Amino acid sequence: MIHTPLLLEGKPVADALLACVKSQWEAFQAQQPQSHAIPGLAVVQVGSNPASQVYVNKKAKVAKELGFHSEIHRLPAETPKEALLACLEALNADTNVHGVLLQLPLPAHLQPSEFQSVILPEKDVDGFHPQNLGLLLAGQTPFAVPCTPAGVMRLLAHYNIPIAGKHAVVIGRSNIVGKPMGQLLLQADATVTICHSKTPNIEEITKQADILVVAIGIPQWLKPSGVKDSAVVVDVGINRHAETQKLVGDVDFEAVLPVCQAITPVPGGIGLMTIAELMHNTWQNFVREQA
Repeated sequence: MIHTPLLLEGKPVADALLACVKSQWEAFQAQQPQSHAIPGLAVVQVGSNPASQVYVNKKAKVAKELGFHSEIHRLPAETPKEALLACLEALNADTNVHGVLLQLPLPAHLQPSEFQSVILPEKDVDGFHPQNLGLLLAGQTPFAVPCTPAGVMRLLAHYNIPIAGKHAVVIGRSNIVGKPMGQLLLQADATVTICHSKTPNIEEITKQADILVVAIGIPQWLKPSGVKDSAVVVDVGINRHAETQKLVGDVDFEAVLPVCQAITPVPGGIGLMTIAELMHNTWQNFVREQA
């Protein structure tokens, strides 16, 4: 069967969300001209991971375009645990900062879980604090939903992809994407299967998926043999191809494109949504504090 799959581009959705945030921020300024409060985002990066540098700079750029206060705290790779804790606690106490983001990955001697719980839940724009993840699991409203899964859900809604009653398969079980992604899909009434490195016969499961979210961290891992004709494929991966040095996802895009119903590109898909959701979370934190 020859068909033209729907390309689930992130740019129009991300642009619309950012435009909405900017409009609300401008309306706040017009309604409260006496207020000197400005939404503030602080990003902490430890070490000089090249990919992290790109992401951090992009986040700061978008924040400034919205008229937000933006800070980047770059710490050397050998930073001890105590120094990183002190930095995060200082940002917790800073009234000009409404969102604190600890850029991952961290150097090997620093464990992310030790620091994600230090950031105040109400300033945790990544949605990784145990309290926020727990509220999400309980079906309640966290201060922030993890940005990438939230972006996936917004993208699917924009393109009118039905979720209720569908079989959604998530590849990956991280606290950053896999687990919250599964929970959001479950809340939207999908039947959810989460697969991971120990899942046997994984291709048999992916071929059953109506919605397939791939966040495994292996370049071009998903092949056409693991995709059914009517599947919607969401590629969360961002990898540098070893030979071409081009950015590729966890899905073999060119190979899978002819056999699926819809697919996200890399770049130009979920990565744009993640940054837009981060700005949305920062704005929501600001609004909540001003109430």
